[in-house]
Amino acid sequence: MAKHRTGIWLIGAKGGVGTTCILGIAALRRRLTDTIGLVSELPPFGKLPLADWKDLVVGGHDVRETSLYEESLKLQQVSRALDGELIRRCKTDLDQVDGQIRPGILFNAGRTIEKLADDPRLPRREPPRAAIERAKEDIESFRRTHRLERVVVVNVASTEPPVDGSAIPERWSDLAPLLDKPRRCPLASSSLYAVAAFEADCPFINFTPSAGASSPALCGLALDRGLCHMGHDGKTGETLLKSVLAPMFAHRNLEIMSWVGHNIFGNMDGLVLDDPANKRTKVQSKDRLLRHILGYAPQTHVSIEYIRSLGDWKTAWDHVHFRGFLNTPMMLQFTWQGCDSLLAAPLVLDLVRFTDLAVRLGSRGLLTFLASFFKSPHGVDEHDFHRQFAMLEEWVASAATR
Repeated sequence: MAKHRTGIWLIGAKGGVGTTCILGIAALRRRLTDTIGLVSELPPFGKLPLADWKDLVVGGHDVRETSLYEESLKLQQVSRALDGELIRRCKTDLDQVDGQIRPGILFNAGRTIEKLADDPRLPRREPPRAAIERAKEDIESFRRTHRLERVVVVNVASTEPPVDGSAIPERWSDLAPLLDKPRRCPLASSSLYAVAAFEADCPFINFTPSAGASSPALCGLALDRGLCHMGHDGKTGETLLKSVLAPMFAHRNLEIMSWVGHNIFGNMDGLVLDDPANKRTKVQSKDRLLRHILGYAPQTHVSIEYIRSLGDWKTAWDHVHFRGFLNTPMMLQFTWQGCDSLLAAPLVLDLVRFTDLAVRLGSRGLLTFLASFFKSPHGVDEHDFHRQFAMLEEWVASAATR
């Protein structure tokens, strides 16, 4: 295993995914749990010099005034998703990380996220450039204080409303001056975090459907600074199944006529997505892969509804109407229920470990071999999960020889 200290800087550190990541690292470090759910712990990756759990240090940004211990108890008491004794035994670790979480950014974050933001330290009318400089200094201070070899910045914050991509200049040299002009800056918070990460010489992973570093200008900034990044929108549930099942229909020459999916859940992500503007960003991410896999566009419908009583348990009902031999219509129906944060958190930790290794091997630009982790992987047209996973295996084979 690698003998170096790596920082993880989580945007949205006190949300369900961030809290579960932090609790998970503590539990793994204390040997209170096994490695189920972690892709990076599969046998094919066993010989890679991946960062050890004891060598990971966590900090981050958030906009809410709460504690990691309180958020862990919500997952245990409201969602029945965590073991209370495990939380108690890791409380010291959670409290320590609390001291390393700084006030986040609210610029163009959307009305729903602004309503949830209750940290009194938050600058409410902060210009974009000032927000970037503050976030950059937080990350650099974290790296200096803990003497870290590098910091991997990961966005696990709530989904923002969509931005107008056409309003974002394609070149960084044209976009940079707009950061000093709040009324003209087209970026949202997730993209300001990405700029801060790049200017702090850190790789950036966008696990959310928000814009992040997706624009050509920010991709160019990363390349200019010799940095790597990847996104976006972690693939954990219903869309994961689509990326596995749709190739089966294609390979059997069965025509999908329609695919309807209804999603219900009650965590904070669900509350934010109850806002139609934020929901639009998520639906766009979930509803685009079928036409890429099939080569045609069946009728589709994706709904996402906030049902408070479900807590972190996300339930999806899918109805697939397809046509077989002699034009006979047939159906596939399935139900997927999983604990949202517990599905996402291990993937975030996998992404950190793979990204950390990629940086040590000299990677720059988009980390396309990580496509299997995302609903809408940047720079990748392949959406078949098995083929995406083969890309990761091919990179691992190459990395093992360096």
